[in-house]
Amino acid sequence: MRDAVIVDAVRTPIGKRNGSLAGIHPGDLSAHVLTALAGRTGLDPAIVDDVVWGCVTQQGDQSGNVGRVGVLAAGWPEHVPATTVDRKCGSAQQAVAFAAAGVIAGHYDVAIAGGVESMSRVVMGANVGDGAPYSPSVLERYGVERMNQGIGAEMVAEKWGLTRGQLDEYSARSHARTAEAADAGAFEGQLAPIAGLTADEGLRRGSSIDSLAGLKPAFKPDGVIHAGNSSQISDGAGALLITTSEQAAQRGWTPLARIHTTVVTGDDPVIMLTGPIPATAKALERSGLGIEEIGAFEVNEAFAPVPLAWQAEFGVRDEVLNPLGGAIAVGHPLGGSGAILMTRLVHHMRDQGIRYGLQTMCEAGGMANATILELL
Repeated sequence: MRDAVIVDAVRTPIGKRNGSLAGIHPGDLSAHVLTALAGRTGLDPAIVDDVVWGCVTQQGDQSGNVGRVGVLAAGWPEHVPATTVDRKCGSAQQAVAFAAAGVIAGHYDVAIAGGVESMSRVVMGANVGDGAPYSPSVLERYGVERMNQGIGAEMVAEKWGLTRGQLDEYSARSHARTAEAADAGAFEGQLAPIAGLTADEGLRRGSSIDSLAGLKPAFKPDGVIHAGNSSQISDGAGALLITTSEQAAQRGWTPLARIHTTVVTGDDPVIMLTGPIPATAKALERSGLGIEEIGAFEVNEAFAPVPLAWQAEFGVRDEVLNPLGGAIAVGHPLGGSGAILMTRLVHHMRDQGIRYGLQTMCEAGGMANATILELL
């Protein structure tokens, strides 16, 4: 029986929009983590069967199969192929799922999965605007004039009865947890510094409910969603080396974790952000694990209502939900976030001796991936 294991995982520090990483081409950002991954593991790039790469806004500098551009920019052999996938915010997590499936099926022996997004270089909303990506027949089907993630976040907050105070309290906690983790060195073993950036750039130490209270709602005049309880616009990349246990043993690699279960599902595209709830339920059912067996959860902080609504449904303890903070504190480089979160998760599992971890992400169009990792 073939399996799929993660040998190692690495990421760039996450850069603020128009910050330290803005001047770096996304192909070169991709090359940076590919090179770092090879260096950390002693990987000979010539044996890589495929690179599966996530990227959402595939236009301009991110068009033309940016995964392949990254392979070439890294100086890897020309016979190493790459493909770029788009499942919106879950693109890099889907890349992991595709790479794992290829390894398990025997199509690959060694694969790289990851992703990139340079949000400093793209027009915001170009692929996920109010109406353009959705045809008139889709808008007619759902009886709406537009589909918008910010409005979806407002709908989630209303449906689950989440107040602005609760959202801001959660957001301040995200910054506090990230600061605590950074000060404890929790990220040092996973980062590939670049352009002088050695830590996630978006962290705002000392964030509080009071400091967030002055921010104006972003999507509704009387709404509860604002810049401080939403994910930051960011640049970054991450990469994971995926193979079988047998191949790892033959090549002298000691894997970090096994990819235990991976699923994807769709949900209401109007509210859009609730997909992690059915995706988590599907992953648990397919894995045979109970929610209480999972020791750490990464639920992407696209907006504060997303993890809070998810938590209300599953009743998990505060301390195991996004234990290192999340995208509200450090940013959400769309096509790279799935790999960045998984890098954070797998290193946290190793550092804390956590057997099972679960990652899930909401995605535009009302979809979500969920992946369960098992520590090795």
